[in-house]
Amino acid sequence: MTALPVSTRNPFNSIAIPLLLATALAGGLIAKSGVWSSPAPEMPAPVTVTVPAGSFDHRETGEFFRDGFAVDGPKVRKSFNRPMTIMKHQVSTAAYDECVANGACASRESLTPSRTDLPVTGVNFDDANTYARWLSEKTGMVWRLPSDEELAFAAGSKYPDDALGVDPDSRNPALRWLADYERETARKASRVKEPQPYGSFGEGEYGLADFAGNIWEWTSTCLRRVNLDRKGRSIGEVESCGIYIAAGKHRSPLSSFVRDPKGGGCSVGTPPDNVGFRLVHDDRWYAPLLFAISRQSM
Repeated sequence: MTALPVSTRNPFNSIAIPLLLATALAGGLIAKSGVWSSPAPEMPAPVTVTVPAGSFDHRETGEFFRDGFAVDGPKVRKSFNRPMTIMKHQVSTAAYDECVANGACASRESLTPSRTDLPVTGVNFDDANTYARWLSEKTGMVWRLPSDEELAFAAGSKYPDDALGVDPDSRNPALRWLADYERETARKASRVKEPQPYGSFGEGEYGLADFAGNIWEWTSTCLRRVNLDRKGRSIGEVESCGIYIAAGKHRSPLSSFVRDPKGGGCSVGTPPDNVGFRLVHDDRWYAPLLFAISRQSM
């Protein structure tokens, strides 16, 4: 009998070699960028909380329509397969002012004193991202704005449900208008409008402090308009990434340039009292590469 040829190809190599090459390339790009060339941080990392992996029910963000009528967004099950580390407090006025003094950030448009226990306000979406880049360079850790889903996961039971509760099959627009009026009436401005010191609005079950007080927080989630079919399934959507979701007592779509939401720029509904932000520590292994690429494209 003629012996059959034996393949000397190791199937592991077809996976391992490209992976090793990709890792080496990533390491080379990071080193070349100079972003992570100095491992010693120039300043300590902010205080954080770690939210364990898990699942939760979340009402999707956006403006939803069925047969031309506005309806509540669907509530879906979201899962986070790994823990998430997020700032316990919103970024403070003192921390942001340090970035301004360093020449990296634009000045804030608020008169709040520069203190380590007062949340920064008077900053827009771009200001928040600029601060995140600066903090990443100073601490040697990658920081970024959370998505709406991430902030909701960390806030837990303190995160609002924006549903109006109108029957989605109802074709009577008066019901929607009445429900919307009642909701907006309930969303009156806070009796205390000025930013308050850390700890003034308590903590959620995961230790996130002061969420849904009188500071709304920028997220990286763009506003979208979604059309649904009769069964509630998406049949088309348009995303507007010049408008981002700020979350607090309620979700508020804000134009990215807005620093004072009370002065205009709120896409819909009652404007927030103030807008600030907190950041997520991005500890994914490839986060430094993404950070390096984003810096090179600036």
